[in-house]
Amino acid sequence: MEKVIVDCSTGQTTVVPLTAEEIAELEAAAAQAEADQQAAEAEAAQKATSRAAILEKLGLTQDEAKLLLG
Repeated sequence: MEKVIVDCSTGQTTVVPLTAEEIAELEAAAAQAEADQQAAEAEAAQKATSRAAILEKLGLTQDEAKLLLG
């Protein structure tokens, strides 16, 4: 893996390989992003389940609830 460094004052670009530490940081960030995405999906699924349970208790369909709430 490589990174590009651009010197704005001269317009010169340099391509350098990433260090082991930088690669580890990128991998850790990718793993954290994946975990965050899974957590968000799980939370959305839980909210949908909770909404469905409330609508069922009220005896309403989703369409009826949308009509009531505008």
